[in-house]
Amino acid sequence: MPPPPVPGFMQQLHSRKNVDMSWFTRYLWYLMDTRFLESFIAVVDNGSIAEAARRLELTPAAVAKRIRALEHQIGARLVARSGRVVRSTEAGVAILDRARGFLADARDLRLVATNRKPSGEFRLGALTSAVSEILPDLMSVWTEKYPEVELRLIRATSAILYHRILDGDLDAAIMAEPPFAIPKTCDWRLLREEPLIVLAPARTSNRDPHHLLKTEPFLRIERTSWAGRLIDGYLRGAGIQPHERFELTGIDLLAVLVDRGLGVTLMHDSGPMWLKGLAVTKIAVPKNAFARRTGLLWSRASARIRMVHTFLDEAVPVFARGTAASSKVRTSARRR
Repeated sequence: MPPPPVPGFMQQLHSRKNVDMSWFTRYLWYLMDTRFLESFIAVVDNGSIAEAARRLELTPAAVAKRIRALEHQIGARLVARSGRVVRSTEAGVAILDRARGFLADARDLRLVATNRKPSGEFRLGALTSAVSEILPDLMSVWTEKYPEVELRLIRATSAILYHRILDGDLDAAIMAEPPFAIPKTCDWRLLREEPLIVLAPARTSNRDPHHLLKTEPFLRIERTSWAGRLIDGYLRGAGIQPHERFELTGIDLLAVLVDRGLGVTLMHDSGPMWLKGLAVTKIAVPKNAFARRTGLLWSRASARIRMVHTFLDEAVPVFARGTAASSKVRTSARRR
């Protein structure tokens, strides 16, 4: 193992001008034994050297020795005892997130080199509708086949997920297709199309979607959202100026308001699950070009690219089954 860096060396570099500190920072990370970082993170997460040792299958003395070695390499104290709990110092907090990222990258390198089944952390973003409708089935399949993968799920809007992919904060995201060209640094795979429907109270007697949109109070999805832009495009194309009552984010809240009889809404059909228990009805609108295309977005430069492709292979059939189930529900509703 290379000798630890001289503490005064980094201070001398900081005092000089025109020195690219990022290169030296990356170099120092690579000098470290990943086991030292693993022990540091385990101690912080568990608040105890003894518990960290138990989880790492080491002795407390071995964990403490690793922490001291890491502190020597860093040149700062990283943990301190506060009563019965061991906590990060200010320096420990400063490096914690980067240490987690470094360990994840190291695991990915080993995975690629050994060609093993996926393991380690997988950071997945998902739309709210995907989380409630499709993702539970997909996660069941994924957990059974790849138990060594730690799935970290982030729920957000498509716009937020898109930027988190570009920033490298997510490995992949189930989201709506952007209303602009996807950069060449990313890949996209369509998983399903969600048609527009009018959602109305179940007691509604008139099932003409355009009549309802023109005459009933309208509950609008936020028009600045990607889905809101598609809905706005449909209304303009159909020459409909609805009587707006509310403009909100979240189809689940809109569905509840429709159930309470406060109006109707125009939304994309994400499936039947999130409507369970609500007295509402779906009414298809005339065929149009404003369906929402939901798919998987990821960066081509991702260190977890093999895991992304494996996830995609599992997602395609699960989404296909979900789409078929939704189609049966829509057909049944039209017959009634």
